[in-house]
Amino acid sequence: MNLLPEGTSVWVPAILIFVGIVGIVVPVVPGLLLAVLGVLLWAYETGGSTAWTFFAVCLAIYLAGVVIQFLVPGRRLREQGVKTTTLLLAVVLGVVGMFVIPVIGFIIGFVLGIFLVEQSRSRDRAQAWARTKSAVRAVITSMGIELCAGLLIAVTWVIGVLAT
Repeated sequence: MNLLPEGTSVWVPAILIFVGIVGIVVPVVPGLLLAVLGVLLWAYETGGSTAWTFFAVCLAIYLAGVVIQFLVPGRRLREQGVKTTTLLLAVVLGVVGMFVIPVIGFIIGFVLGIFLVEQSRSRDRAQAWARTKSAVRAVITSMGIELCAGLLIAVTWVIGVLAT
């Protein structure tokens, strides 16, 4: 049973992978998950042990990326004293900011959220700003890790397409 129209077995997964990688940089869709789903669709449509082996490699890259994405920045944040609740509240303010200021509102709301929560906790503006900078660096690091995993998935998929 084919899920895709004839002749599109490579293009639709390629578009999914591309949109997934863009979604990592512009967090609107679950980028890394979308990229690995594109490879899954390709493996299903292509069939054969080679395609499924490449999908398994991409799935392993995905899982490693997800784990590393949360472990590395999370450890650095704990070392700086930034709590998980601070990040959750910052994300909520980021979502509000996204509706108030289109395009850049999420970033402004997120940074402002971290600063306000840390300012209310410590009552020290310098410490709150230092923790805010640490949290922003951690988010950028997390996105970088996710982007590297997404690009590795894309490269692995291209090699798989060439191999099948």
